Amino acid sequence: MRRRAFVAAMCGSIPVVLAGCGRGGTDSPASAGTVPSGRVTGTVRVWAQGTEAELLPELARGFEEENPGARVEVTAVPWESAHDKYQTAIAGGTVPDIGMMGTTWMPDFAGAFQPVPEGLDTGDIFADVKGPTVVDGATVGVPWYVDVRVIYYRTDLAAEAGYPRPPETWEDFRELTRAMQTRAGADWGIALLPRGTDSFQGALPWIWSAGASLMNGDGTAWTLDTPRMVEALEYYQSFFTDGIADPNMSTEAGTAESAFVDGRTPVLIAGGYEMSLLREAGGDDFDSSYGVMTFPRNESGTSFVGGSDLVVFRDSENSDAAWKLVEYLIRPDVQAEWYELTGDLPASQSAWDDSRLSGDPKLEVFRDQLNDVMSPPANTAWTQVGAAGDTQLERIVRGADPAEALGELQSAAESIGTGN
Repeated sequence: MRRRAFVAAMCGSIPVVLAGCGRGGTDSPASAGTVPSGRVTGTVRVWAQGTEAELLPELARGFEEENPGARVEVTAVPWESAHDKYQTAIAGGTVPDIGMMGTTWMPDFAGAFQPVPEGLDTGDIFADVKGPTVVDGATVGVPWYVDVRVIYYRTDLAAEAGYPRPPETWEDFRELTRAMQTRAGADWGIALLPRGTDSFQGALPWIWSAGASLMNGDGTAWTLDTPRMVEALEYYQSFFTDGIADPNMSTEAGTAESAFVDGRTPVLIAGGYEMSLLREAGGDDFDSSYGVMTFPRNESGTSFVGGSDLVVFRDSENSDAAWKLVEYLIRPDVQAEWYELTGDLPASQSAWDDSRLSGDPKLEVFRDQLNDVMSPPANTAWTQVGAAGDTQLERIVRGADPAEALGELQSAAESIGTGN
């Protein structure tokens, strides 16, 4: 469930709708609400998905204790129907006060959100995770928790392969994955997505680390066939053409963990949710058999960041109390408590200094990686462009010339437009 929730939150692999299609629907958000300095009262209605919906009522007790006249009412919404449910609620004027939004859903519904009040301090949140909350120049959400992709690797097998320390460059990283096969007996050196929904999105860390960009600086044009983009996809392709990654890798749930635990594929890329999955697959003692590393550097070592954002709808019936709850949920101490409950990584930088997180060497890697992350463009066209990228990535994995495939992707993206 944790993995499924993360994928849904990050990837937005559900049809896009036009933003601002609800009651009083315009393309511009309404005036910002306020964050009261004192206590608030009344019911705050929250829609949430997955494990977060199950455990938020427990966390919200602290808010209710600080605000005795307030009550937090959480409605659980299945991930698979959440996008449509939000769409219907906006159209019918039946929205909650607060919604839990997957980061790539933000532009789909931005016209229905209130701008974040100036009095709500988000200065402690990692700067690079705020990108998806800014749509058409307006900040319409607040990061709640983050999930950043890092590289998981079997430290025992890496040492056997001659790598007692994680490699720092693209070239050395590729050599590590090859040595996992030739010296440590792995079937495959690394698990990379060869096809399927959001596979192109899975390749974005390599694209960004090569210095490539998906769009130009002002977000008015796609830039998908540049030399740096070609370099990144040539690197990605090389793992398949040289037999290091499996071009027919199964994407069924649990297969990657099984192959990682038994050493058949001892390197994979995943977010923080993967630690609990590996604990389930390998047992508590398996934790000492693997480590995590930040992305190796080319021009940079940039990773993909996702997670979920909190939004307050402009049709909220209790927006003051809603913003007060948002403010509470991003407090460092509350974020650390949320990590204990769910394993969700804090968006607040100070929360990582809490004793509940500090001192864990694996978590330190995640924190380091959060200093170099990016997200896809916050526009309504990305889902379609990403899907076109999935098609071309599969062609590249199967041997197509990356420059030719990216030229076709650029043409497709220009036909789709930028969603502006």
